[in-house]
Amino acid sequence: FIRRTPLSRILVLGKGAREHALLWKLAQSPHITELFCIPGNAGTATIASNHDIPLDDKPALIAFAKAKKIFLTIVGPDELLAAGIVDAFEQESLNIIGPSRRAARIESSKAYSKRVMKTKGIPTASYRVFKSYERAIQFISSGELPLVIKVSGLAMGKGVFIVSSFEEAEKALQRILVKDEFGIDQKVVIEEYLVGEEVSFHALCNGYSAHMFPACQDHKTLYDGDSGPNTGGMGSICPVPWISDSLLKKVSQTMVYPVLEALRNEGHIFKGCLFPGAMMTPHGLMVLEYNARFGDPETQSYMRLLQTDLLDLLQHSVLLNPNHPKDLTWKLGFAVCVVLSSEGYPGPHEAGKVITGLEEADKSEGVIVFHAGTAIVGGQIVTAGGRVLSVTATGETPEEAVSRAYAAVEKIHFDGMHFRRDIGTRVLSRSS
Repeated sequence: FIRRTPLSRILVLGKGAREHALLWKLAQSPHITELFCIPGNAGTATIASNHDIPLDDKPALIAFAKAKKIFLTIVGPDELLAAGIVDAFEQESLNIIGPSRRAARIESSKAYSKRVMKTKGIPTASYRVFKSYERAIQFISSGELPLVIKVSGLAMGKGVFIVSSFEEAEKALQRILVKDEFGIDQKVVIEEYLVGEEVSFHALCNGYSAHMFPACQDHKTLYDGDSGPNTGGMGSICPVPWISDSLLKKVSQTMVYPVLEALRNEGHIFKGCLFPGAMMTPHGLMVLEYNARFGDPETQSYMRLLQTDLLDLLQHSVLLNPNHPKDLTWKLGFAVCVVLSSEGYPGPHEAGKVITGLEEADKSEGVIVFHAGTAIVGGQIVTAGGRVLSVTATGETPEEAVSRAYAAVEKIHFDGMHFRRDIGTRVLSRSS
């Protein structure tokens, strides 16, 4: 068992709004004396000490954790898990939240993830895996459209293509398998197209048992009405009222525990957040993909509602204890997150645009603005990424939370600012 010191130092790795939200919640713990973030952003700098160390420099990160006597490191980005940051820290006897490199394959390799789902009988779309462009094209030309083409490896949320014509399929496969836009030696997973509503589930796991979070709904595409290219996520709302406690329990039994068991059977203990993205179809819930970390923008909504001390909760996913002693408690009501992005995102975009109205927005009732792609230049907060800010709001009803979030959004400005205007509307339409 890992014992916490009376006052602990915590390190969060990452620079997005997810990491800002985690730090914001951690800052409320009476057990924490100091927070650090690598590399962080303009928002994390207000509650943590930012340090500009390359995230791919494992020796430098380990040296920092040792020098600062970090009690626990929390990993945000998926690419760090896939690169083995957890393995490197654990080899130095440093406490860290997240799965090992091989356990993280449940996210970093969609081909591997699909094989696990098939082996364990987890409901998911039928699929084929291809490495050859010619064979993939031949398969598509002999089947029915629409289909879903996915980059097997990590693609920052941008490697999923819903194709309704042969020409669209050809273009997507060219980008992945011929032009190597998502890395060399990639595979593609070609799946049947599922119809329904997407729902995100998060489970904090210690390898043997899991704490289920309430269901959350992400909005992945760039434009209103679920149109346009896929992004890392343009907003979220939590909870999802039509996901009952009994259905959440079923998700745990059919989508979470079977994966933990499959990984254990291969010698891998999954510690951290297991995040199945699912589709509610006419035939029930089916898994679209697994993620091996906290979701973004889901985390921003979750942290607004979580009442349990986050440090206490995370400790139980580090301790390899088959029984969680800590119960999760949540605030009543709803939380909404609206993402503000740069013009051009998810493609190339300019940085350095001055952001105004942040103080006014943060003063709004029930509102917290989490930073993502921001930096401080010449004493001003400017844009420094594709997804720039996550404007979150809570309310007793979904209507109140949505209204507060968008009222705060209207107070913020930067050149080229883009956001969806329909975050939470599916929950609103159901609730009305």
